[in-house]
Amino acid sequence: MTRNHAILRPLVVAVFGVLVLGGCTKGTSDLREWVDAEKHKKGEPIPALPVIRTFETFAYQDQGARDPFSPSTAEMDTTASNGPRPDENRPKEPLEMFTLDSLKMVGTVGAGASLQALVKDPGGVIHRVHRNEYMGQAYGRITAVGEDRVDLVELVPNGSGGWMERPASIAVGEK
Repeated sequence: MTRNHAILRPLVVAVFGVLVLGGCTKGTSDLREWVDAEKHKKGEPIPALPVIRTFETFAYQDQGARDPFSPSTAEMDTTASNGPRPDENRPKEPLEMFTLDSLKMVGTVGAGASLQALVKDPGGVIHRVHRNEYMGQAYGRITAVGEDRVDLVELVPNGSGGWMERPASIAVGEK
């Protein structure tokens, strides 16, 4: 019986293969006909593009009044002359080469009025700073040194040709 199975198995596989291949002999003519029919169908019409509205330009031509969207020259002159100004004549201090956010306070030395802060620059050099010294690129003047922070007042442009003061600080362990 095992011999019959050994002969019967290849015969069954061969018959099955012939039947499978026989199903492929019909061809693809029906597929080609369908593709040709689809190619010759008319497509749906494309909807028209929406009309783009054009707007008229408006030029401000009132000669007697100032443009409401620009500051007046009087405002610029008073702001520029009356506000604080950086002292351009004083020599720059070493910590003014760095941005304030690149400096790091690492500790303090001293006590009371002689308290000094230890500030590390991006190069790893530690500097001693005290009140009324400068640091940061925005003319930052140190106003107070505490155990855990250094308070400064920076001078930044106000957008009208003048300067304004902005408080800032560096705390121990920041960054």
